Amino acid sequence: MRNFDTPPRSPYEALEPVRPPEFPEREPWRMHPVLAFFNALFMLTLFTACVLFALLYFFRIQFDRPGPLPASTVVVIPKGEGVSGIAERLERDEVITDRGMFVTSIIYFMYLHGAGALKAGEYEFRKAASMRQVLDTLVEGKSIAHKVTLAEGLTSQQIVERIQASPDLQGTITEIPAEGTLLPDTYRFQIGDSRQDIIERMQVAQKKFLAKMWEERDPDIVVQTPEEAVILASIVEKETSRADERPLIASVFQNRLRKKMRLQSDPTIIYGLVGGKGVLDHPIQQEELERETAYNTYKINGLPPTPIGNPGRAAIDAVLKPAKTKDLYFVADGTGGHAFAPSLDDHNKNVAQWRQIERAKREQERAEAAATAAAAAQGSPEGAVPNGAAAAPAPGTLVAPDPLTGGQPTAELSPSPGGASAEPAPAGAAPDGEADAGVPLPKRNPLR
Repeated sequence: MRNFDTPPRSPYEALEPVRPPEFPEREPWRMHPVLAFFNALFMLTLFTACVLFALLYFFRIQFDRPGPLPASTVVVIPKGEGVSGIAERLERDEVITDRGMFVTSIIYFMYLHGAGALKAGEYEFRKAASMRQVLDTLVEGKSIAHKVTLAEGLTSQQIVERIQASPDLQGTITEIPAEGTLLPDTYRFQIGDSRQDIIERMQVAQKKFLAKMWEERDPDIVVQTPEEAVILASIVEKETSRADERPLIASVFQNRLRKKMRLQSDPTIIYGLVGGKGVLDHPIQQEELERETAYNTYKINGLPPTPIGNPGRAAIDAVLKPAKTKDLYFVADGTGGHAFAPSLDDHNKNVAQWRQIERAKREQERAEAAATAAAAAQGSPEGAVPNGAAAAPAPGTLVAPDPLTGGQPTAELSPSPGGASAEPAPAGAAPDGEADAGVPLPKRNPLR
């Protein structure tokens, strides 16, 4: 290569290409430590994000994919069980396949996103339910709803017996609540709830409803306190099962109370005989009718000392908002309802009509029984009942005189619950202990 520091020594050397000067050597480039740190951090973050995205994508696929359940199943989650215990239970029952993933999903949705908490209860999980569906069911508390129905008019003892008989409730009821303090209804509960809890819910519901209805009561009603309203409502509840008749029967009883007339209600006789048992295993006998008890409204004036059962909402409402009538009597009308009357004469006409209906029914029953006996006699002559014969009434059964047959008993008649009905009394006579308010109070009619 030609050297430009000296002149060329020959034409050939003058034509030789010139070699460029060599670059000076430089020191190696080094990144600033701060920049190096942020560069490494960025790369690590990018890598971590890629990994998390991949895991999240895989997790979501697994979270929403159909579960292992071959058929719908029911699982009970006890109260107080932790997240790991619930996950283990679900995995053991083959509701989920991976309890670790399930716990992770709980942590993510519940603790990071505040989606709620898992609730105890009895749950039904559908066939092939995904992990998301399982978690949603537990968080929303979509448990199987059990229920117990307590009918209107039951005594507190009867209600306790029905609750005690429920196998899905726990614990025992140590004390029978006071009569009339429970509100009959259908109560829903979860498996494992206590029996005492149902009783307390009934008591709270009764207090709230009674307080609300007392504020809205008719100002002209006879009862002076909520407790008296419940007592009268328990009698109305026992007298009829028809909703449209409750205000009418409540009106009859309140009209009688205004006139100092005895209520004469059969259900009060029964409660005085059997108490909280609530059911008399035979028709009311004459001796029982005359028996002195604190609840026999044929013997006592005014209301009995306590309710004779637990009335429902409709009966309480009927007492606090009774119909506006002048009726003092009612008797069955043969159709499942009652005929009401403001006077004794009108009432006796209703009784006569009811007796005609009952006599027609008895004649039809006799004819059917005779036909059945005749058919049975053809195959088994021994012990056959002669055509047209009727069985004798059981000993002690009240037998009603039929005015259409000269006052002779015609058939066995059992008094239905209730008793604001009666037969005529001798002119000017009033029952012993009854205040005379210008309205004659007749003797009890065994037909009612």
